[in-house]
Amino acid sequence: MAEKTWIRMSGLGGQGVITCAHILATAANQEGKESTVNPFFGAEKRLAPAESYVRISSEVIHERGEILKPDIIMIFHPHVITLGKCYTMPFYEGLQPGGNVIINSDQPLAISKEDLEKLNQMQAKVFYVSATQIASEVGGTELSTNMAMLGALLGVAKVVSFDAVKFAVQDRFGGKNFVASGSTAALDDVMKSKFAKVTQLIEKNMNVVEEASKRVEEYQL
Repeated sequence: MAEKTWIRMSGLGGQGVITCAHILATAANQEGKESTVNPFFGAEKRLAPAESYVRISSEVIHERGEILKPDIIMIFHPHVITLGKCYTMPFYEGLQPGGNVIINSDQPLAISKEDLEKLNQMQAKVFYVSATQIASEVGGTELSTNMAMLGALLGVAKVVSFDAVKFAVQDRFGGKNFVASGSTAALDDVMKSKFAKVTQLIEKNMNVVEEASKRVEEYQL
């Protein structure tokens, strides 16, 4: 039987949701797994809703497009929940029984009693991590928030290894084969400009990944 994990990432433009998805998929490929990535966003502008769908499987993946029944949902910004800045509402729509939700927040968000009850009925686990704070403290830039979210994912579910993620980060920022969209390429350039050398970028971002994996905490539903 195929081992598979379907992941939906929801955030705001400029947070690196699309980049995070590509790095995760590349890491899965490095480990010999199949993966697909499908981004979904409107106008490419900062703070506009953005989603990305990542499928990882031990067998060939035939599905494409939006993930309607994710095993894991990653929320990159509290406004996805508190202000409804999301293409999928409520934020946990379609989550599979026993699934996981990971939220970028310094403390547990005030999720409505109704939503908490529904998540509890689904036997879901909800986690939070101060991804943006960790990115600033450890990585030296909020642009590493997506790497902190990736670290939180590894702290919750071992979908890929740290070594595979390191390879994927090196491939993304140090390789020459990846072609990004205009705004994503611009963000990559801004990220690179924060460091004197690509090796420093990779080291700092991997430090962010590792630190976030240790600091993810679970809600008590």
